[in-house]
Amino acid sequence: LLPIAMVFLYSLMNNVIMNKNPVFVGFANYLELLSDPVYQQAIYNTLYFTAFSVIFHLLLGLSFAMLLNTKLIHPIARSIFRVIYILPWVFTASIIAILWRLMLNPNGVINYMLDALGLINGKVEWLSSRQLALPTVTFINIWAGYPFYMVSLLAGLQGIASELYEAGRIDGANGRQLFRYITLPQLKPIILSLAMLDIIWTMQQFTLIWMTTGGGPIHVTEMLSTFTYKMAFSSYQFAQASASAFIILTLCMVVAFFYVRNQRASDE
Repeated sequence: LLPIAMVFLYSLMNNVIMNKNPVFVGFANYLELLSDPVYQQAIYNTLYFTAFSVIFHLLLGLSFAMLLNTKLIHPIARSIFRVIYILPWVFTASIIAILWRLMLNPNGVINYMLDALGLINGKVEWLSSRQLALPTVTFINIWAGYPFYMVSLLAGLQGIASELYEAGRIDGANGRQLFRYITLPQLKPIILSLAMLDIIWTMQQFTLIWMTTGGGPIHVTEMLSTFTYKMAFSSYQFAQASASAFIILTLCMVVAFFYVRNQRASDE
């Protein structure tokens, strides 16, 4: 609590650390940040990055979990797929960033394969293009994060009583109806918890962005986390960096409030 209180206090001063006698300015740093076009771009990028990551984490995680839970696939094949699908979760963010930077290099394997298939003509600058950089880093984060959903939802699927599906089939329900009226309601508490945790984690993502694009080119992948880091350790504007950090904390605390509320409701 003490560091949080100190950061909040710093955000109300004109420029702490660099200024020996900082002056209290109230919420002037917050107003200046919110009127900054680069900060507004960082907010939009963070919301875009977070929204698409969480949605596709859920869709991919649930799809692969159901695939691994089905009895239509041989147990050995399921074990092999389980190892393959969980691999992105094994790598650290720095390793993921290095691997994808190599593959997405203009002379990398991705461009080579797409060119061989006739899908592109020439070398695509995936991480240097103003149009492609943000969707590209979002795709990388989706690839890196879906195993968390997959493992959690697979455990939830295996915990659903088979009698529920048998009763549904006796009543004449088809596969789609079983999924809608049995599977989804049973997984709802898990899905809500995963989504809220994922929103908090993704909103604070730094390593992947910093090691792939660094917030560029020209701020098109600038996130709240990278903006705060640059403001503090590149521009040495520690007061504004503190204000930005406290805004991130506030956004995460709002989501955390609903997470705790949902957990209490589930326990009751």
